[in-house]
Amino acid sequence: MARAHIRGMLKQTDTTTITALCEPNPAAYQTTTEIFLEAGMDAPINVPDMETLLSDYTNQIDVALIVTPHVQHFRQAQACLEAGIDVLLEKPMVMTADEAVQLIETRDRTGKLLVVAFNGSMSPHTRAAVNMLRSGKIGEVLSISATVWQNWKNLTTGAWRQQPEIAGGGFLFDTGAHMLNTVVDLAGEEFSEVAAWLDNRGRDVDINGVVMGRLKSGMMVTMHGCGDTSGGGSDVHIFGTEGVIRVGVWGGVLEAQLPGETEIKPVEVPPSLGTWQQFLAVRNGILKNPCPPEVGLRMARLWDAIKASAEQDGRLITLS
Repeated sequence: MARAHIRGMLKQTDTTTITALCEPNPAAYQTTTEIFLEAGMDAPINVPDMETLLSDYTNQIDVALIVTPHVQHFRQAQACLEAGIDVLLEKPMVMTADEAVQLIETRDRTGKLLVVAFNGSMSPHTRAAVNMLRSGKIGEVLSISATVWQNWKNLTTGAWRQQPEIAGGGFLFDTGAHMLNTVVDLAGEEFSEVAAWLDNRGRDVDINGVVMGRLKSGMMVTMHGCGDTSGGGSDVHIFGTEGVIRVGVWGGVLEAQLPGETEIKPVEVPPSLGTWQQFLAVRNGILKNPCPPEVGLRMARLWDAIKASAEQDGRLITLS
């Protein structure tokens, strides 16, 4: 994922210079240098130790893009914010709601920018969908139904993503995190009740999962994640009293059936070069932060409730 981000950033060299990398794995750094060479550029310096990077290069760095295993997100983001650096943080933001609260406090105390790199929230399609929902385009919103699927079990076999102490969860907290985040972003409010069932299918982390919940407004939500199937995709439907909106958990799709219409149709939105371009727009004051840590906190609270319910065989969890 770090290399995917870099490829996107190198398309925007008029606004972006990658000053340094912090990659402790020499083989991974060597593979990354090839991306720069293919683009006709010298690879940036690699400083494998993050503390050294922050102490020696802080005055040369405006932004840190953190793309590391989930368990490292909180401490690394906190350290960068405290060093006076704006942060674009890969998903999921943190491991628990307690970490999310602490990270928000650090953001507030330092006054630096923190954006969570959820494709869905950063997508113009999702932002347009949120605007349509908040402006009542489909009337009163009654329910949300979301599904995400992927051949995740096989793709991540032997990787850190199936180690619970590092990943914090399995498919529903990794690829499925996009679904959880997009749903809470679209809903724009907290869950009041959650019931969940997780199936590890012989692994140390969840592979399949089903979640049912109710928001504080009374809106009902269902979410289904399957990480042991072929291919991959997603689907989110939002049902209102006067219409329907459909999006993907990663953005990239927006369709709507508005009042008076008989079928769902594509909705045109401005093009985007992706997460990095959107982040720069936020940093330059052109765009309101579409995925601040407050959205990450909502998702973290939801995930904490999902785990608590699943550990008790689907017991209904009431969120304060």
